Amino acid sequence: MLDMGAIGAYVYAGSFGDGPDNTISQSNRPEWTLCVFVDGVMASMFSAIPFTMRANGNAVKMAGVSSVGTLPEYRRRGFVRRVMTEAFERMRAEEQAIASLWASQAAIYQRYQYAMTTVLRRYEIDTVDIGFHDGDPGSGTVLRCPLAEAMPRLKQLYIEHIGGRMCYLHRSSALWQLTVLEDKPEDGPLHVAFCERDGKDVGYVVYTTRPGRIDHRARSQEMKIRDLVALDLDAYRSLWSFIGAHDMVGSVTWTNAPLDDPAPELFAEPRMLHAEDREGLWLRVVDVERALAERGYDGSGTLRIGITEDSLAPWNEGVFELSASPAGATVTRVQADADLVLSPKALALLYTGRRDARLLHAWGLIEGAPDAVARAADIFATRTLPHAPDHF
Repeated sequence: MLDMGAIGAYVYAGSFGDGPDNTISQSNRPEWTLCVFVDGVMASMFSAIPFTMRANGNAVKMAGVSSVGTLPEYRRRGFVRRVMTEAFERMRAEEQAIASLWASQAAIYQRYQYAMTTVLRRYEIDTVDIGFHDGDPGSGTVLRCPLAEAMPRLKQLYIEHIGGRMCYLHRSSALWQLTVLEDKPEDGPLHVAFCERDGKDVGYVVYTTRPGRIDHRARSQEMKIRDLVALDLDAYRSLWSFIGAHDMVGSVTWTNAPLDDPAPELFAEPRMLHAEDREGLWLRVVDVERALAERGYDGSGTLRIGITEDSLAPWNEGVFELSASPAGATVTRVQADADLVLSPKALALLYTGRRDARLLHAWGLIEGAPDAVARAADIFATRTLPHAPDHF
């Protein structure tokens, strides 16, 4: 593992720590890795962390591709392609129908039919600009809670929040610690506040505050939101009203809000959110048959889906008949003409609900008759846009 750490320290220029005993070597396990050696020297590294992802109400096994890197003296030899191809075979054998990653360079992973399926929205707003155009601040009671006592409530709310959504990860205790609860002394201690209504938790916000960060004589504090979950719109309003009550905070930043976050439609001055969208998770369907069968569906219908050439995962080539309904789905490989024909990359966009079938068809990424495209749009509709706030 120290060899992986050493490659990571060089390839990522110390982003995960200098020297071999860094985050890469400490957070991976040998059984997750796949590496290339040249004359006994590790030249290229790769790991696939086992996760579970929400898929519109259902749980799907997902391989979280991470720590991909090749030393420059060994590049342009096709090592990453060889590793990725073997990794897909392993994922399929382990029933991981989906692979996803945070891309260092998009061009690399589009070669392997990954598609950007989530977006991270960043807000930066002064507390004086937090207010709702209709004057409704929410009716929930928001109270702070010691972090040591908060975990059971945080976990329960998060589980309830992500249940019907797309691309959120099931958070293990380790993932909570590495993401939401990561210790960053420069940001200050972690605070947790819960929104309660009628004796029930309906939301939370995890955040930090630090003074002297903002050039303002009366409001020099900075607040950083680590995680915000609201089970309904009233809880969402209540949490933002609590945040706005921090009168000495001159800047509130939230860097991993979902693309369909409602703040721009609710705030009196949405431009003061300074919203900025950045790319999020890249996803690849590794096993089409299993992925389609395990996903949740709100629409009903039957559709024959044809996958074009997939040299990295040839078991995906062919036509699959999907019969879907809210009660479940069956998928069968058939010898028949497809209603829709698309690439693995386009399938990732359709599968996650990132793009509507009609839009993909308009862009030339799906082939099919108008009625089949409309049927696909209904079958693959999601309750919310896909979102993945947790980096790995």
